[in-house]
Amino acid sequence: MPRNSTDPKYQAHQLIDRLAPTQVNAVVGLLQVMLDTVSRAIATAPVDDEPEFDAEREAVSDSKSWFRQREGRGIPHREVISEFDRKPVRRSKARR
Repeated sequence: MPRNSTDPKYQAHQLIDRLAPTQVNAVVGLLQVMLDTVSRAIATAPVDDEPEFDAEREAVSDSKSWFRQREGRGIPHREVISEFDRKPVRRSKARR
């Protein structure tokens, strides 16, 4: 196949050949993200433009205040489970 200097893939190969190894690593990472369908879907997803209501803003503010009071700690899983009179399920090593 003849090499056409106006072919974008040929130009990309020529440019990649001129990069330092660390720059090649960066380009490879970029290409992987560009080809990853989930990353592409996230990057092209529409902006969340739903209005935020006062009740939602207040709930977020309250939750941030609650976490500040607890120095960023949440509620341990065991404590949540105990509220429902349940015991934590232990997973076997084979299922992990």
